[in-house]
Amino acid sequence: MNDVANPQSPLEPWQWPEAQWRKTVDHVRAGASLRPNRWPGDAPCAVALSFDSDHETNELRDGGKSYGRMSWGQYGNRVGIPRIERILQKYDVSASFYVPAVSALLYPEEQKRLVESGHEIGLHGWIHELNSVLSYEAEKDLMLRASDALTGITGVRPVGMRTPSWDFSPHTLRIAVEMGLEYDSSLMADEDCYELLLDGEPTSVVELPVEWIRDDAVYFSMNRFQSLRPYTPPRDVFEIFRAELDGALEDGGLFQLTMHPHIISARSRIWIMEEIIRYARERGAWFATHAEIVRYAKHHAQGNG
Repeated sequence: MNDVANPQSPLEPWQWPEAQWRKTVDHVRAGASLRPNRWPGDAPCAVALSFDSDHETNELRDGGKSYGRMSWGQYGNRVGIPRIERILQKYDVSASFYVPAVSALLYPEEQKRLVESGHEIGLHGWIHELNSVLSYEAEKDLMLRASDALTGITGVRPVGMRTPSWDFSPHTLRIAVEMGLEYDSSLMADEDCYELLLDGEPTSVVELPVEWIRDDAVYFSMNRFQSLRPYTPPRDVFEIFRAELDGALEDGGLFQLTMHPHIISARSRIWIMEEIIRYARERGAWFATHAEIVRYAKHHAQGNG
């Protein structure tokens, strides 16, 4: 498979010949839709809850200079994960946790406990690095090391990934194929699962798409050294999430939600997660891990019976 690195060209993008911009666009592309004919038990929609357990790595990847921000990450382990676990257990719901290897090494018991409770642990980089600044060799090395670290801690090799900050490089899909991963959850070309194409060729890697609208960090992130400030009241965030869920219920599709333990678990916000679960449960939605949904979609896509 051909690999497309960032084009080294003296031309500006608006000066590119058609072959160049087409090659860039076509390198990683959405392929066949994997929307199922029906969900298990004739559920009206599928719900895929996910948590990016970044913990201290949000700060460590930038050199770890702010102990205030690292303490916010530690809150995710000390307060956030236990609160999330209690709610998931209360409603008997499985979820997917995307964990940088450094977070897993800092808190191995957290990962073991989650796996023992039936949750999925997925790849989320080594130290929440940005893939787009890495060479193919460096990115693959970090992904392999991360996979080995998570496997060593949990006893289960990850089958899926979410790139840190959803930063998907020109090398990422090639590496996923080489690692034999079943799925990714970092891209946004659809609302239902789809197969990823690499240079126009099917890869068998399934995309379970994300969307910034369905990410708590967009509404609640805070950095005192930047202009980033929370601006959306929790009630409004819940209404946005519920509107997305209502849309999935209406058209029989997939509702995927991305949350962060250090963000969603605050006393004034954790109710959002619980209310979304309660609301979907009352309407008969099927809750499953991302891996379970990907496998079901792949084998029950429209046209596959």
